[in-house]
Amino acid sequence: MTETYDYDLVVIGSGPSGRRAGVQAAKLGRSVLIIEKNTRVGGVCVHTGTIPSKTLRETVLNLTGWREQAFYGRAYRARKDITIADLNSRLRKTLDYEVDMLDHQFARNGIAVVHGTARFVDPHHITITMDNRVARTVSGDRIIIAVGTRPHRPANVPFDGTVVLDSDEMTSLARLPRSLTVIGGGVIGIEYATIFSALDVQVSVVEARDSILGFVDRGIIVDFMHQLCDRGMRFRLGSRLDSITVADGQPVALLADGGQIRSDILLYTGGRSGATDQLGLDACGLRADSRGRLQVDPKTFQTGVAHIYATGDVIGFPSLASTSLEQGRIAACHAFGQTVPPAPEFFPYGIYSVPEISTVGMTEEQAKEKSIPYECGIARFRETSRGHIAGMHSGMLKLVISLETHRLLGVHIVGESATELIHIGQAVLNFGGTFDYFIDATFNYPTLAEAYKIAALDAWNRIPRRRGDVESPSPVAT
Repeated sequence: MTETYDYDLVVIGSGPSGRRAGVQAAKLGRSVLIIEKNTRVGGVCVHTGTIPSKTLRETVLNLTGWREQAFYGRAYRARKDITIADLNSRLRKTLDYEVDMLDHQFARNGIAVVHGTARFVDPHHITITMDNRVARTVSGDRIIIAVGTRPHRPANVPFDGTVVLDSDEMTSLARLPRSLTVIGGGVIGIEYATIFSALDVQVSVVEARDSILGFVDRGIIVDFMHQLCDRGMRFRLGSRLDSITVADGQPVALLADGGQIRSDILLYTGGRSGATDQLGLDACGLRADSRGRLQVDPKTFQTGVAHIYATGDVIGFPSLASTSLEQGRIAACHAFGQTVPPAPEFFPYGIYSVPEISTVGMTEEQAKEKSIPYECGIARFRETSRGHIAGMHSGMLKLVISLETHRLLGVHIVGESATELIHIGQAVLNFGGTFDYFIDATFNYPTLAEAYKIAALDAWNRIPRRRGDVESPSPVAT
């Protein structure tokens, strides 16, 4: 006899992958329940992660007039005195809009939402605890775990939520600091470091490795760090953090090499851990790793228990909101017998620092490691008319191209609108195109997208000619 369940699908978590999974299942005619532990839907993405940090970035750039400083000088400010209240005002409006949009999306798709902490009783049954009491128990034929992550908080770091903070606490500051120390040169640390640097906060970055953002093309990082150092940011690379103390209300980072850095606020970014500790995974036959992450089939996102799936940051790499959305969709389709094509091979990374970085495909270093004959083409944003109009003295686009096939291998961008421009290169990569596409294509004029043509022509000038190649169609590449 077939057992009946309260819902066809129970989703634990309402972040990007959870909400996409729920909506997809609802559109397939399935009954869906989403369990969200917080009082508002959206998860980490909406409330402490992606949306707040990007809103903070845009607010800072607007209020400081950062984009106009190339014309009017570094002393130019759109608003002379910027307070934490100015930043929080826009943040609240943005978050309220995001939550309202999600509530409406769930309602129009007939998705039930319950707020409380989920915990497995057995592989199909889950208790929901609200206000420290079990409110109800629900059952699901299929279950998707999309609980996201929380900042990793080592026991030896004296977090206090005031002067020693994790990344989730950075969007709820009581005041703007005059100085900031960031421990960790990864994506989160660099985003916050550069955002506060744009506010003229004195920023120091401590990184145990010899470089920041180790997965990004080194040529891009060299250009990026030159811009940051030029505006006064300090880097202590190859320096391991020994301990953190608080003296006279200020955090002091003590480094293993004997160095000390004192500042108003210290941000510790040591990665993130899956928020799985309260799920009672043993009751459903699953086990998380030391960082709380779950292992899944990378094609279907099934866990070791066939009817239970896991999606989003809780499964680790690549931990992007964009990929999490697709993981939720694919998991829901597979759970209910719908075939979906495999995800495209190439997806972009966006780092919302100041300036932006975005990258897709192979770096120059990876081409070397794989012994692939290659050539690079580079365009500076100041070489485009749009860049000149906008006063862009910095910013660059880099193409990595196969010498043998002329196929595009990778695209790497630093500068204004990098996270938008990258999608042109992403499309060419996924369709297996060559760099000739950029030479032959017509782009709107004036646009930053012309940088693709300039970079392609730059590479064309240095790629050995093959019989039948035509002469350069443009005098732009010199």
